[in-house]
Amino acid sequence: MVWDLRGALLKKQEKESARLADFEFRLRARTMRLLAPRIDPGLAPDTLAAEIATSGDEDILARLAKRFPGRAAAVRGLYEASRATAREQLIGELGDPSPVRLA
Repeated sequence: MVWDLRGALLKKQEKESARLADFEFRLRARTMRLLAPRIDPGLAPDTLAAEIATSGDEDILARLAKRFPGRAAAVRGLYEASRATAREQLIGELGDPSPVRLA
């Protein structure tokens, strides 16, 4: 019986890539959910989170700055704070997203 190292590495790569992509998606969605009430209490978190399917974060932030001109200067800072909070929450729930070593 021969152990296939190449096959094991490819399987690990596929699993790790999927895990990291899932973490990144959850991070973006949670960031937008946390950002919505910080910008405006009337802004629906799920509606803002749904925009990640069609737009990048920079485009969403630009639209928010135009939509809420009084908060335009604060949008970037609120986004960064929301992203940091979302990352902490997800690490607490799912664990550290750093790739797992094959050892």
